[in-house]
Amino acid sequence: MKILRIEFQNINSLKGSYIIDFTEAPFTSSSLFAITGPTGSGKSTILDVISLALFNHVPRLGKITKNEILSKGAILTRNQKEALAAVTYQCKSGIFRSQWSISTNRNDNLRDYEMEILEEASGKILDVKKSDIPGKNEELIGLNYNQFIKSVLLAQGEFAQFLKAKKEERGELLEKITGTGIYRKLGIKAFEKNRAVNQDIQEQQNEIKIIQQKLLEEEILKDHKEQFQKKTSACENFQKEIDVLNKALELKDTIEKQKKEIFRLETQKTEALERLKTFEKEHGLPLKQHEKVQDFSDDLREWNQLKKEILRLRDELKNIRERQQENLQKADAQKRQISTFIHAEVTAEDLSEKLQAFTRKIQELQEQKKEKLSEYSYQKSQFLSELREVPFQLNEKDLLESLQELKELKTEAGRKLANLSTDLKALDLQHPEKEKEKIQKHLKLAREATRDFFSIEKASEEIGKLNAEKEIVTPKLKILPEEIKNAENTSEKLKNQLENFNLKKENQLLRANLEEHRLNLKNGEACPLCGALEHPFAEDLPEKDNTLESEIGKTEKELQEWNRKLNTAALNFKILQDRLLELDKNLKDAEKKVGQQKLQFSEKYAALPQGETSAEWEKNCNSFENQLHQLEQYEKGQKTAAEISAGIPALEKLIEILQEGKDLKQKLDKLYKGDDIFHDSQQLQNRWIGNHEEKKSLFSKNQELSKALEEKEAAKSKLEVALSTKVTAQGFEAIEEAFKAVMPDAECNALRSERETVRKQIDNTVASQKILNEQLETFRKMDVEKEREAVAQELKAQKQRFQNISDECKEIHRIIKNHDEDLERLTELKSEIAEKEKLTKRWRLLNELIGDSKGKNFNDFAQDLSLSQLLQLANVRLKDLSDRYHIDKPEEEEDDGLVAIDEHMGGQRRSVKTLSGGETFILSLSMALALSDLASKNVEITSLFIDEGFGTLDPETLDQTLDTLEKLQAESSKTIGIISHVDSLKERIATQIRLTRNGQGYSSLEVS
Repeated sequence: MKILRIEFQNINSLKGSYIIDFTEAPFTSSSLFAITGPTGSGKSTILDVISLALFNHVPRLGKITKNEILSKGAILTRNQKEALAAVTYQCKSGIFRSQWSISTNRNDNLRDYEMEILEEASGKILDVKKSDIPGKNEELIGLNYNQFIKSVLLAQGEFAQFLKAKKEERGELLEKITGTGIYRKLGIKAFEKNRAVNQDIQEQQNEIKIIQQKLLEEEILKDHKEQFQKKTSACENFQKEIDVLNKALELKDTIEKQKKEIFRLETQKTEALERLKTFEKEHGLPLKQHEKVQDFSDDLREWNQLKKEILRLRDELKNIRERQQENLQKADAQKRQISTFIHAEVTAEDLSEKLQAFTRKIQELQEQKKEKLSEYSYQKSQFLSELREVPFQLNEKDLLESLQELKELKTEAGRKLANLSTDLKALDLQHPEKEKEKIQKHLKLAREATRDFFSIEKASEEIGKLNAEKEIVTPKLKILPEEIKNAENTSEKLKNQLENFNLKKENQLLRANLEEHRLNLKNGEACPLCGALEHPFAEDLPEKDNTLESEIGKTEKELQEWNRKLNTAALNFKILQDRLLELDKNLKDAEKKVGQQKLQFSEKYAALPQGETSAEWEKNCNSFENQLHQLEQYEKGQKTAAEISAGIPALEKLIEILQEGKDLKQKLDKLYKGDDIFHDSQQLQNRWIGNHEEKKSLFSKNQELSKALEEKEAAKSKLEVALSTKVTAQGFEAIEEAFKAVMPDAECNALRSERETVRKQIDNTVASQKILNEQLETFRKMDVEKEREAVAQELKAQKQRFQNISDECKEIHRIIKNHDEDLERLTELKSEIAEKEKLTKRWRLLNELIGDSKGKNFNDFAQDLSLSQLLQLANVRLKDLSDRYHIDKPEEEEDDGLVAIDEHMGGQRRSVKTLSGGETFILSLSMALALSDLASKNVEITSLFIDEGFGTLDPETLDQTLDTLEKLQAESSKTIGIISHVDSLKERIATQIRLTRNGQGYSSLEVS
């Protein structure tokens, strides 16, 4: 697995977006690089980005969630709205980009984080849920999170602590570093499993003891079984006696029920007879009377219906005659209304003809009025069309006033035309279009001339500016050589003065050494130079000159100042000299260009009125524009005058049409003031026709009703003759009396049914009484002589005796059954214990080998094996770092810390606690590299990051360590990053990722 690129935005203190691409320079030329920066600048943030993008974990915080970010203020840079971490890596399956991101919504509330994996070759995002992405990265890389941080992110500081730890602490540290806590858990599980299995067996054995105590002896069990058989037989006898008594009691209850039922039926028969008597009293006579006339009841009903029909026909005939009278009155009123409407007298015969003639006349007048209105509208549109360009508003309420206004407009238009003709007398007004085209050409040319003249003026102004600048530069250039010469002379003089001062200083230093020796000479002691014991020149020494240093400093400052002035003057001379040459060239080019422009201007615009300034040329343009505007006004005035002249007769014609329409309207209003003559006349016509039709209908209806009345009266008379004989024969005095006796069929049938039901109920009750009396006699013969209470008391006593013996049977049966169940449970428990003892042997053996309550035994054994393997790999790495030491486990008589074997001291065994800081770093680095080798034994890791610790190395060891890392990088093509702030390391490693603090808690990153 190799990391190709790291991208991140707003992570911890690193505000902004950053990309570290290991596939581009400078990493392509050197894969060994340093991550440098002051404490708190964010060096470890780069490592956080890698683990966050791959596993959503950060070594210092663990798994990252939205709540974790909010509560701890981690990951997302302060005051920023989004963060991103992405790592592009290469593995056996290809190149992938894993990305983690988070952002805020529009309410500045933090959203949940997002993760995705992109396959670089296809550019497709893998279809994996964000919660499964760490697992997918683990599958692609071949390392889980814990293995990854131990293989790629090497924290040698943990191993520095590990090297000096005691045995107990070393086991815990090794467990933490290697992530092998599973062995401790296995030891605890083995102990707990063995204890749990043995506890189950013990509980079952206890249960066996309890069951054995509960089992019955053989004599007692045999006695219980005999007692059970005897009592069961006694229960059967009691049950037979109870059944006999139950039947006797049931028979007595049945006899009582039979008596009650017989009494109920007698009561029911009495009630039915009473209902039959009441029925005969209420409905007997009407039903009997109906039965007398039942044979000719249909004729009676028909007679009654004819009677009703005759009355109805007489009422309808009376109503028809009243309506005929109203119809005659309505016809007279309609004739009067129509005579008023058409302004003429009418009769029933000529009414329709005169109404239609009046309608045609009104329609003709309305059509003439409509035509006049159309003619008016057409003439008005023609008039407005003629005057569409004239600012004139037609006043339809007073057309004569509009005519007068139009004539005044004609006079005003003529006056304006005359004034314009005077102003444009120089032009050919007979051909205005040609004159307009000529003026437009002159105007276009004048505008071009104005622009060109302005350009010439600008160029002339630029020549003036160049001359003004030349006048300023020339005198400055003349005085600069004198200033330069003066500065050179002064500088040379100060140089000589400084040399003299320095020579004098050297002499003073020589004398100072000699004078120091003279001050140390003492009488009686030998001079170190000549050996004399007396020193006459050791006294009256000259005073030291202390002003020389200040003179030298003052002279050096003056020399620097004059050198600065010299350089400035020389530079200004060169600049002004170059500028003067440039000005001469620019002046020459500008004057040549202006001359050519003036010549071309004179030739091109000779036909136009000339101007001396841009303002005069603008005035010429305005003159042409004004002339063009006047010509356009003249054309427009001519058109307006022509339109007004054409509009006056059109308006006079419009006034004439309006007057004709008014006359026609007055004539029409005298005859008809309505809106729709056809509708009004048609309405009157329809009313007259409707009334006439109603008259014919009423006459026809009168004839029909009269005829029907005669027929009904004849039929009634005929039917009365036939009924009179039948009615008298049945004892009725009149037909009306016989008809009153007639019942509706439904009512008659209902009364007959009710009477039949009561009679049938009486018969059924009598039959049921007979059967019940016979059964009662039979039951009495079967009944016992004892009273019911005595039988019930005897039954109760027998049941109590039966219940007592039955309870005793159940208790004995329960005891026997419990005994049998205990025997079965005893056999089952013994079988289970035998089976568990087979399994317990395995767990007991496993517990003896690896188990204890804290998992210490197996963990110590496993950590010892891990330590041996780790030390073996560490010594391989240590051999490259230093040939002096290799690491070993302590022997029994030694301190329980790890041992460093010193090959330079004949294989002397030393505690690692006696090593220097640099030596400890070398050993811990080899251990960290060994752990990386161990964690990635099945995966090729080509990216390593090594944490702090290089500050403890001396220069020679640091060089040796870096040589080893460079060798490791060269042999394995690994990309190795070293996190440090050691200056010498920064100088040794050219490729660096520099982090700097910018203030306000933010940092920035730079790759160099």
